[in-house]
Amino acid sequence: MLSARAIFEEIFGDDEIFQLFCSIAASGEAQGGWENGRIAALVPGSLKYLAPKIARHGADEDKHGREHAETDIITYLAHSRVTEQRASEQIRALRKYAGHRPDIGRAVTMISNDEDNHLAYCHEELLRLAAAGHAVFIRRTLRAAARAEIVIHRDVIKAVMARMGLMLGRPRPKSAALAAGVHAVYLCERLGSWRRMLSLRPPARPGALGGQAPAQPASQVIEAGRDRRCDHATPPGRARDDRG
Repeated sequence: MLSARAIFEEIFGDDEIFQLFCSIAASGEAQGGWENGRIAALVPGSLKYLAPKIARHGADEDKHGREHAETDIITYLAHSRVTEQRASEQIRALRKYAGHRPDIGRAVTMISNDEDNHLAYCHEELLRLAAAGHAVFIRRTLRAAARAEIVIHRDVIKAVMARMGLMLGRPRPKSAALAAGVHAVYLCERLGSWRRMLSLRPPARPGALGGQAPAQPASQVIEAGRDRRCDHATPPGRARDDRG
């Protein structure tokens, strides 16, 4: 059966596949923390308040980084908003199917909470920067990042599924069906669902990564392709992170 649950059970049921799964996850997180640690150390003075939040993001994920100017920080946040959307969605799927497992359930729950916090912080800071006059650049950067992400995601998932198929000795028809399913998801995203990665809303978890920030600007919502200023701030308890 070609369901998400069945694929996860294949992963958890084979020691070699499970090792590959953990290796991929660990290497991505390790690369990311180093990146964010470097970025936090090189934040320009105009955005210094973001340094502890970026450092916290790096501590959570342990990634790789480079030097940034102010527009590069905005690019970093826009890219993170897109990639953290995917990470949040995927870890919530893993939490649904594996959160009960005694071996990894606790770690999955912790990572899921971290990814939701990362996504909330990206929404919050991009809205703050949009209100400071960067809305057009943010919209353009989000669109470019989202379009690139769906292609990369398709290619990576196909490669991982192909490797898993070889390791598990899957029949060719099953491997072909899985590859077709991955491509179908990509087509759906390309036709429109990629736009879920463009919206920005006041998060349900304000200040998710702690640290100090400038005075909160007027609440703003940026929908896919446009932005509008809200007359009244959305109560934090009713806002959402636009993760679905």
